[in-house]
Amino acid sequence: MRQKKLGNSELNVSVLCFGANVFGWTVTDEKLSFKLLDRCLEAGLNFIDTADMYSTWVPGNQGGESETLIGKWFKDRKNRDQVILATKVGMEMGPGKSGLRKSYITKAIDASLLRLKTDYVDLYQSHKDDETTSVEETLTAYADLVKQGKVRVIGASNYTPERLNESLKFSAEMKLPRYESLQPLYNLLEREEFETKLAPLCAKENIGVIGYFSLASGFLSGKYKKKEDMAQSDRGSRVEKYINDRGFRVVAALEKVAKATDSTPSAVALAWLMAQPTVTAPIASATNEKQLEELIASTKLDLDKTALAILNEASDYAGAPA
Repeated sequence: MRQKKLGNSELNVSVLCFGANVFGWTVTDEKLSFKLLDRCLEAGLNFIDTADMYSTWVPGNQGGESETLIGKWFKDRKNRDQVILATKVGMEMGPGKSGLRKSYITKAIDASLLRLKTDYVDLYQSHKDDETTSVEETLTAYADLVKQGKVRVIGASNYTPERLNESLKFSAEMKLPRYESLQPLYNLLEREEFETKLAPLCAKENIGVIGYFSLASGFLSGKYKKKEDMAQSDRGSRVEKYINDRGFRVVAALEKVAKATDSTPSAVALAWLMAQPTVTAPIASATNEKQLEELIASTKLDLDKTALAILNEASDYAGAPA
């Protein structure tokens, strides 16, 4: 599988990142989880993204379920060195367990490492900005973790361009590790925010982009044709905002390109993201083997100018780049 360098770091990651947010949520079976992860590595998909808070939103969960499962897989398969592992810190894990203060980050990384059954994380990301904490405190905390060998590279998620730029400037001035990646919301239906505000900064600073919700919570797979279809998935409630003329226009374009390329709408949607100049590796999840094969197939799909034009026109917005 093709690989790209993540930002200015030494990490070489597959052009698609497997999102492990489904573990402990829509995938709870350990045997199936291991099978999906095994297939990822077999296909050359070496980049896996999780977070400490996955999946606190599930009744009965406390967070850490995804990391715990991945840790069991590492221990069973003894393959930690074959994976570029990304996790995150900052989201609510319980009373007093959130944010990007140095004292909290120091405890959170140790808890993540324990669950993951490893002594280092390849990419440690600020899950969201903590405006109550200075970039100086957060970045010096990360610098200490890098010195200790617990973290190789750091990244940001859900940052504004202003806060990301401030962080990059501080790292440069103080000669500290900088955010080498950004994890924004980005897909064919959610283009404007990223493309107009964040993409220019990422391009200028060579920040690797690993966008999430690449398939718009599954809407871009084409399985939601009407509101009633939302009931068929645990993620159904998340797609209601896409059930409109624009959403169906984009799905129709995906289906047209999929037919022309003997592919699927999901694979085409991911291939479109991979074709974007600032994108290093979109993140996508799978809850079964069939879905995973579609993800893997997307990495082999090279969309031509005609296909890209069809998708760009269908998902166009005012001020979109030509």
